[in-house]
Amino acid sequence: MLEAYHDGEWCKPSHDDRFQFEMLCLEGASVGLSWRTIMHKREAYRRAFHGFDIDACATMDDEELEQVLLDPGIVRNRAKILSVRTNAQVVRDIQSEFGSFDAYLWGFTAGQSIDGRWQTTDQMPTKSDVSRAMSANMKKRGMRFVGPVITYSFMQAIGIVNDHLVDCTYR
Repeated sequence: MLEAYHDGEWCKPSHDDRFQFEMLCLEGASVGLSWRTIMHKREAYRRAFHGFDIDACATMDDEELEQVLLDPGIVRNRAKILSVRTNAQVVRDIQSEFGSFDAYLWGFTAGQSIDGRWQTTDQMPTKSDVSRAMSANMKKRGMRFVGPVITYSFMQAIGIVNDHLVDCTYR
């Protein structure tokens, strides 16, 4: 599962608002946990959150979110679950302002991918000036679970950052 994610999705540029929102939610869910745990629960998250349809998540009512809290297939952390609705509402505002979530996100790098070109994993950072700026802006807009380490991982997940090692076949 992690190998397929690494080979087929990680650090591959995405311009799809729904996929970007999914990755934002999953990265937020991973706070304090391993990515392996979240990836094993990915399908349950997709079921619980309407395939990460932004409008559907933004309009989830309290009763529906309480039902999600009962789902053993996901990490049942109230704050993380409630953040999906909050973040979806903010994403809708961003879409209205920028035309798409994608335009907002890629605006942090003027539409360019950042290529780490690392030789070893210990050279790879966990945050950057761009992830700090993205985090600060997202927090200012009201998003939750978007610290600079999470936003750095998120940028890797959607291909704004390419941190495949230089000798990786999937670069």
